[in-house]
Amino acid sequence: MNVSQLKKFCLGFPGASETLYSPPGNFLAYAVGGKTFAYFKTSDPERWRFSTRVSPDRFIELTDIPGVKPARYRGRFHWITIVDVSSFPATYLRELVKESYLRALSSLTKARQLAIAKAR
Repeated sequence: MNVSQLKKFCLGFPGASETLYSPPGNFLAYAVGGKTFAYFKTSDPERWRFSTRVSPDRFIELTDIPGVKPARYRGRFHWITIVDVSSFPATYLRELVKESYLRALSSLTKARQLAIAKAR
């Protein structure tokens, strides 16, 4: 899976939005109901590094894999950064992003969740 395919996948979830943050943040965030579930860095030297939130168990498992590290500033909240998405197994990456999306969605109020579900 390459960067453009992953961007399209992230936007494919119900209620998902894409926001480009300019300097000093320099990242492209994907959110549902205002809750971020994934993002890309857009500035060098970390251009197109991808981050998503994972469960505490998966955080420990994934940060032992070469090319995966705790996300800067968000690692303590179980966010990981994948240095090169094209070298990461696509099926596993989709699973991680979906899990992060569902976690963000479940943190919304029931009314917001129903509104997103109805907008499908």
